[in-house]
Amino acid sequence: MYGGDEVSAIVIDLGSHTCKAGYAGEDAPKAVFPSVVGSVDQMEVDNPDNPEDNSGSAPDSKSKGKRRLYVGSQALGFRRDLMEVLSPIKDGMVVDWDIVENIWDHAFRECLLIDPKEHPMLLAEPCSNTQQQREKAAEIMFEKYQVPALFLAKNAVLTSFASGRATSLVVDSGGGSTTVAPVHDGYVLQKAVATSPIGGEILTDCLIKSLEQKGITIKPRYSFKRKEIRPGEFQTVDLDFPDTTESYKLYCQRAIASDIKECVSRAPDTPYDDSSYSNIPTTSYELPDGQTIEVGADRFKIPDIIFNPSLVQTIPGMESFAETAASLRGLPQMVIESINKCDVDIRRELFSSILLAGGTASMQQLKERLEKDLLEESPQAARVKVLASGNATERRFSVWIGGSILASLGSFQQMWFSKSEYEEHGASYVQRKCP
Repeated sequence: MYGGDEVSAIVIDLGSHTCKAGYAGEDAPKAVFPSVVGSVDQMEVDNPDNPEDNSGSAPDSKSKGKRRLYVGSQALGFRRDLMEVLSPIKDGMVVDWDIVENIWDHAFRECLLIDPKEHPMLLAEPCSNTQQQREKAAEIMFEKYQVPALFLAKNAVLTSFASGRATSLVVDSGGGSTTVAPVHDGYVLQKAVATSPIGGEILTDCLIKSLEQKGITIKPRYSFKRKEIRPGEFQTVDLDFPDTTESYKLYCQRAIASDIKECVSRAPDTPYDDSSYSNIPTTSYELPDGQTIEVGADRFKIPDIIFNPSLVQTIPGMESFAETAASLRGLPQMVIESINKCDVDIRRELFSSILLAGGTASMQQLKERLEKDLLEESPQAARVKVLASGNATERRFSVWIGGSILASLGSFQQMWFSKSEYEEHGASYVQRKCP
């Protein structure tokens, strides 16, 4: 038995955009930080034999091999020469385990201030996770962190639990992708999962490109400083940092653009077309460098990419993605397709409990628009109900909240994959213990 009141489990949800970590039983994650890291190659450092000397300045940096990683929003917010921004996750799969270990380290040691040896770990994983990925995660958790027990739970199942349901259709739209997964009695129906690479990051990139086309360049925070010449009047002075990497500049621009996106955009009620949205009233937004921009049709056009991916082709500068976009399905089509792959007997139940989760899904009016589109395309007998938690925090963190609920249930305590079982059966046993 690992449960009981004295030791609480730790729940970690490592998404493509942010990593959420905290204690089971609480209602929101304690630590939320970007799941990208800054990396500086260590070739230039004078004393490669003793990396400890230069780590005094930044406690949350790790030296490993020939690169040094900076994790967490504070460490990333500080501009460094030649610092690249790397993501450990590509297409929802972990590609760089070294970075993942650093992210976990940061969560345990800097954010939660715990010793992983003393807490069972619940990790959220994507529905598409392979056996090899799961075994690797189990191996690192047991070998490196020596955790007493581990459980891997699917994102969609956790979202479903967060809303108190065992059966539902989970539409999880995050930073890197959108996944539609039917959950039945607490299990994901793998054959009916639909995914699309359209997530918050692509929408943000489309917004950046669309603004650039109108002659608005987003200046990253580090590239200027504001001087107060008279009280209330500012003058912006450009600063020049020739050694800043492209990826860091883009990371900073995306941070600003995603805030613009969150503040002004909303899903349009009807499919977007240039003519009907050309004379829409604009909304103003003040950029960090003091210039105020007016966002007009883009407020509706960018979110509509979720429903109609071919809109990407009309945005200059997004050509690299436009080829893939042509073959992608919109969100309502993905939902219908996914439900049609399920057993006939549960389709009605799925139609009436469609759950929205993830940051991109918390966009204004998205729920109403999805419901409207589905009503038009679904069979007559189906009662379509799209459910989304009223508050944005719950919607953004629904996977983590589901994990928190699950790991603190008394009846769940017998489900843990324990260290002794790992030592006896090896990492492959995770497939038996965590469905």
